[in-house]
Amino acid sequence: MTELKIDEIGLKVGLEIHQQLDTGKKLFCDCRSVEDDEYTNKFSRKLRATKSELGKIDPAALFEDTKAKTIVYYANPNSSCLVEKDEEPPHDLDHNAKDTALLIGSALNSKIFSEIHVMRKTVVDGSNTSGFQRTMLIAQGGHIEIEGKQVGVQSICLEEDAAKIIRDEDNKRFFSLDRLGVPLVEIALEPVTGNPETVRKIALTLGRLLRVTKKVARGIGTIRQDVNISIDGGGIIEVKGVQQLDQLEKIIEFEATRQHGLKIISDKIKEKSKGLLLEEIDKTDDVFLVTDLLKDCNSKIIKDSLENKNQIKAIRMRKFGGLIGFEPYPDIRLGKEIGQLVRFFGIGGVFHSDELPNYGINDRDISKIRNSLELNENDAFLIIAGKDPSLGFAIESIIKRINDAKNGPPAETRAATQTGETVFLRPRPGASRMYPETDIPTIKITKNEIDSAKSQVPKPWDESLLEIQNKYKINAQLTEQIFDSEYFALFEKICNDGKNSPNFVASVLCSTITNLQRKGFDPKLLRLDEIDNTFELLKDEKITKESIEIVFEQIMSGKALTALDAVEKASITQLSQDDLEKILDDIIKENHDKIKQDGMRSMSSIMGIAMKQVRGKTSGSLVNDLVIKKIQAVIK
Repeated sequence: MTELKIDEIGLKVGLEIHQQLDTGKKLFCDCRSVEDDEYTNKFSRKLRATKSELGKIDPAALFEDTKAKTIVYYANPNSSCLVEKDEEPPHDLDHNAKDTALLIGSALNSKIFSEIHVMRKTVVDGSNTSGFQRTMLIAQGGHIEIEGKQVGVQSICLEEDAAKIIRDEDNKRFFSLDRLGVPLVEIALEPVTGNPETVRKIALTLGRLLRVTKKVARGIGTIRQDVNISIDGGGIIEVKGVQQLDQLEKIIEFEATRQHGLKIISDKIKEKSKGLLLEEIDKTDDVFLVTDLLKDCNSKIIKDSLENKNQIKAIRMRKFGGLIGFEPYPDIRLGKEIGQLVRFFGIGGVFHSDELPNYGINDRDISKIRNSLELNENDAFLIIAGKDPSLGFAIESIIKRINDAKNGPPAETRAATQTGETVFLRPRPGASRMYPETDIPTIKITKNEIDSAKSQVPKPWDESLLEIQNKYKINAQLTEQIFDSEYFALFEKICNDGKNSPNFVASVLCSTITNLQRKGFDPKLLRLDEIDNTFELLKDEKITKESIEIVFEQIMSGKALTALDAVEKASITQLSQDDLEKILDDIIKENHDKIKQDGMRSMSSIMGIAMKQVRGKTSGSLVNDLVIKKIQAVIK
């Protein structure tokens, strides 16, 4: 196999950052984004691709249309209204969101426009009830600095966030409207060359610039990166929904490998054709019905397809023998690309001749197909099963993908996975997806508004960090951790009255919650208000510092809904001095002989027993001091 040299393949990466704004309301109505698993309203829609004002249909919209999905929406009156349901025109633009977008544009030294025109961007995957997303260009140009170099800004847009997908199954897709309409700022950067680590630093720098404004939302899902990745000789691949910086590096590394692998495959295809024009696959001449040929096949998959009355078809591919299964890099092959493609049409996958005999398909079955398709040893075939119209759409997509294979990695949109790989999502959108919003007039931006935005540009990240460090007297590492976290605003609120130690609060917010998450507890169950309530209990001396982890554990496990509920269920009300003394005296009495024998060496085991009994009910340092005194009294 080939060894990838990432600095020799012409890798280019462009970042698009989508950052939710913390305005307290949605972009075109007064609803708040309140996530709730209980929905009082449910409705469904069918979204269809239509021609633009230029008479063209966007290819991405057309692809989604072919899936023929019914879109099911869940709504809650606490977080959505008729605007989100597309049953009422949008209200006035949220001025706080507009002002924040102007502030961000000023911070990036961008040219802010004097007029804002709201546009409709065609989106028919169900993530918008209307079939489009409202977006508006705010500014262009500007830059950020990273390691002494400037990275240019292409554009800054203010737009609506999409609905949150709940699940996708068979012919239905389910969304909640909690998030739909939340204001987003989209920042598109100029593409850069370099390694994945450099791109990670760029994303980190931009994320920090946004956070120092203190006007952006924080937490999982509030900032997402779309990454445009290409290599020499290939189309631009847009990867959607990258949420973590570590994931970003892995995605770029994977895509660089995948795309270069597809480039090697395209070179192999050209080499095999020996400079002759490679015969393209035709959906009329090269697609065959082979259901009857496989009626005696022993493959369980084939048998199940026959029982379900599916059609089984074969696609003939001249001169593709050995190319569908060829792996220039581990797990990078054309067959895998095709397999991912057909799953979007509700079809489980395909068989190709390079991986047969296998899956119960034997040499006799292969011979039948090859003879029927009139194949020679240099040719290949695919087998696919399903019902029309999905089968027909899938076959058309396969044919296009194979015909395009000689041109290297095709331009397309892919989705990021948690493993750091990408999967096919849909074709790249075309130029026919944008058209004016007719329900919102032009929005004027005054010079005073621009001047006001420029005057509010915050201090740079490093200066802001030092200011926080000095204010709360915490070390540089912990300052960076808390400022980068989703809990910074809460940290400042908890520490505002000076009654809770900033060091302790920051450590809990940055470490304790993360450690519990690693143990399998769900951080989504731990609401910010209940974290605040927990520290209020500590401040009022109703619980100890040691109790906080227990409270969080109770809530994150689903055993308790509130901090008070957790205290009650875990029985961690603070012990009185007398009660603590009695418990320790009993422990000393039960272990008297051991203490006499081991002396102070028994300290560790006695402390372990004590803390197990009083965990969360009193201070660990107090227990330690009392145990020392009581052991010393025994061994005198």
